[in-house]
Amino acid sequence: MGSFVSAILGMPPLLAYLLVFAFVFAEDAIFVGFVVPGETAAVLGGVLANQGHADIWLMAPLVVVAAIAGDTVGYEIGKHLGPRLLSFRIFDRHRKKLEDAQAFLRKRGGWAVFLGRFVAFFRAMMPALAGASKMRYLKFLAFNALGGLAWGVGFTLLGYIAGASYDAVAKTAGRDIAAVVLAIAAIAFVVWRVRKSRAERRNEREYRGGNTKAEPKAQGDS
Repeated sequence: MGSFVSAILGMPPLLAYLLVFAFVFAEDAIFVGFVVPGETAAVLGGVLANQGHADIWLMAPLVVVAAIAGDTVGYEIGKHLGPRLLSFRIFDRHRKKLEDAQAFLRKRGGWAVFLGRFVAFFRAMMPALAGASKMRYLKFLAFNALGGLAWGVGFTLLGYIAGASYDAVAKTAGRDIAAVVLAIAAIAFVVWRVRKSRAERRNEREYRGGNTKAEPKAQGDS
């Protein structure tokens, strides 16, 4: 990774901007995130600014736009390919994670799109899954833009602040934030199950109460 960064630091600024944009965009649009996590590219953009090879006021918005645009392309791919997309052999190794992502999307809706932005696998797949599930595009766009803004600015600034320590920051921040998001998802699932169980018990009590009131009337009629 160090040689890769060194090579980019030696490139003309315009080419460096294009490479960072391309990596962030391609992660969600064509699943490049399985190879190069998007936060690595975003942090690298901040490092470039820190080293004087880019302008942080241009790099941060560029990363945000790339993130939002990449998600939009991923959404359209999922919308048009649908179930065929999930049957691709490339995803066989990640079948369990795909099922978890689909379950998370069903339960959290738009918030799954926002929170998925901070978990590497979810970030790569959530837009396509949202498109395949026929989520309304305006709803998807709102949460996609919110997540892209928070993630893009956050990780670019992390790289800018970290400077030469970019590699450790990219790995540690990505891992820790993923753990927090997964914890939130687990808590949300437990809350949903508890509410569902209470609703079922309440409906059962109401049903029994209704039947009990109806029985004396039936006896009087006979």
